[in-house]
Formats: sequence, structure tokens, C-alpha cells
Amino acid sequence: MGDLQKTFTTTLVAQDLAKPRETKVLERGEYNMPIGDPLEPGVPAVMGSLPDGAPKNRLGLAQWLTSRDQPLVSRVLINRVWQRTFGYGLVRTPEDFGLQGEQPTHPELLDWLAVEFQDSGWNLKHMLKLMVHSKTFKQDSKIRADIQDPDNRLLARGQAYRLDAEVIRDIGLWAGNILNEKMGGEGVKPYQPDGLWSALMHPASNTKKYVRDKGEKIYQRSIYVYWKRTSPHPMMTLFDAPDRESSCVMRSRSNTALQSLGLLNETQRIEMSRKLAERLIKSTDDDQRRLDFLYGLLSSRKPTANEKKACMKLVATMRERYKSSEEDALSLISSGDAPRDQKIPVAELAAWTQLTTIVLASDAAILIY
Repeated sequence: MGDLQKTFTTTLVAQDLAKPRETKVLERGEYNMPIGDPLEPGVPAVMGSLPDGAPKNRLGLAQWLTSRDQPLVSRVLINRVWQRTFGYGLVRTPEDFGLQGEQPTHPELLDWLAVEFQDSGWNLKHMLKLMVHSKTFKQDSKIRADIQDPDNRLLARGQAYRLDAEVIRDIGLWAGNILNEKMGGEGVKPYQPDGLWSALMHPASNTKKYVRDKGEKIYQRSIYVYWKRTSPHPMMTLFDAPDRESSCVMRSRSNTALQSLGLLNETQRIEMSRKLAERLIKSTDDDQRRLDFLYGLLSSRKPTANEKKACMKLVATMRERYKSSEEDALSLISSGDAPRDQKIPVAELAAWTQLTTIVLASDAAILIY
């Protein structure tokens, strides 16, 4: 038993002192200038008091934060969930619920959701299901001429917004059937331009060289992508992933030409497009049904007449091009480590890879609308 205990990993833990130390107000925050009488643990008086019988320590604070009388925590949390689902919160200043922040657009709804959140046992899945099954979420996002509400504060239509950087990558991997759903583990280092870390390194840095991962690991969810503070993954930066140097409660959503270039040319984007093309080709021999499957997979709808016409024209053009230039076709479908299906003709796979690359970069795949 003694030998076994020696193999255990130890870690630091926090523990309350048997006799709490004396704490006073520090004049101007100076640690060596305490003034006044000793203070007792408590909470801001304007926000109530600790629950009856609660200990005056971190456990008591946790009990107060999750008590039914706490006016803020459930509202702030459910506003973040609403923001995640609809693009904007009921309070559009999620970082500031005070007097300097915006008032809620629907205060009664915010209150009801906060109470429902508590009654459900703080169940986030329950609240997400409640929101995405609502008529509000299912609305069309087209602008309504009969309502003068350009910012859609009244929620009279659906809210269109671009997906976050991590979601855009994960959707592409999932659509191509190469998403590795393993949970946990070390940070993942997917494809990125050679020499990027070296060009931006600090002379004393111990991460001068970027060594890309191999195999299934590079297809893990984007939450596991290795993050170097001075040189984050370029595709994450392109789509406004926070730099993690400070807390970020609401991401910006830019729309730039560089984003399109990244979506159409980055190694993993082309690789996931190729695997998606293989999936379409193996699903059916009919081009129209392949196209319906593609749009249903990425946007839960069928393509419009104009989209069908443009896509079918592109596939036909690319087929002819790659039949006469197998070298170009092989160059396209050789991107990435994932092996290609050798049974599929090179020209056919390349033609559909061109189409899936474009559709994966279009509004159908990167927008909620």
C-alpha cells in the first residue's frame, strides 16, 4: 500500500484556517495600511444577505449565489445562454448588468427564464432545448417591412449571425465524417502555415518550432486546439476567437475577405471538403439527390432553384476540367493526411470537392439564419 501511495499525484488545495485571520479595510488598497475595525465575511447589502445558517466562508458564498433570493446569478447566466442561442442577449451588455449597462428588452421574459433555470436544477440542457424549440428561434430571419426594428430588439424575426470560429471548424469535420469526438487530452496541433511560430517567437521562447500532430488527433474538436498566446491558430484568429488575454463575454463578428480566402484554401478546409465529397458520392449516383443531401446536412433545408442551377453548372464544368487534367485533380484531392477513397474516380472526386469547398464556405454552412 505504501508503494502504491507513492505513485499518487499530489496537488495543492485550499483550506479554511481554523482561526480566520483578522481583515480590515486597506487605505487606498495599500496592504500595509489597514484602517478601522476588523471586518466580518458577508455580501453586498444591496443584494441581500447570506442564507440563514450558512457558514461565513466560501461554502456560504456558494449557497448564497445559488439561492432563490439571489437576484443576479441566474439572470446573468441565462442571458449568456440566450446570447449563445440568438446572437444577442436580452440584455445586450452581458458584461454589465448595472446602471451603466442596457436595460433588458424583455424583462419579464428574462425573469421567467431565470426562475425556470433555477426550478430545473440549473439544467443548461433543459434551457437550451426550451429556447431552440421555441417559435421565436424557429422564425425566418428575413427583414419584415411592416416592422421598424432594424436591430431586431423585439424579436419579430429570426436573428442571423455567423457561427464562432470553433463551431465553423467542427461542423466541417463533422460533415466530412472525420470529427474525432474523443474528450480530454493534450492540446491539439492541426495544420498551420510553416514557420509561423519561428517568425513570431520571443528569443527566450521554448515553443520556437511548431510540430504538427498526426493521425486522428488533428481531427479533435476545436476546443482542444493548442493555444499559444503570442501566435494563436490563424483560422481561429480570422474568425474572431478571443486572444484569451482577458475575459471575453461577447465576441465580435467581422466579415472580411481574408475569411473567405481561409475557408477556400486552408489545408484542413480542403481536406474536410474532400471527405464530404466522398460522403456525397457514395450516398447516391444522382447529382440532384447529392445536392439535396449536401444542403440538408449543412443547413437543414433544400437548395433553392438558383443554388441548384449554379451548383450543377459548377460540377459539370469541373468534371470536364479534371478529366482533361488529372494532375490538377490529384493536387486538389491530396490535401491533408486523411486517405482518399481509391474507388472513386479522380475527376469525379475533385469536381465534387470543388463544390463542397464552396458550399462549406457559404452562408449555408457558416451562418445561423
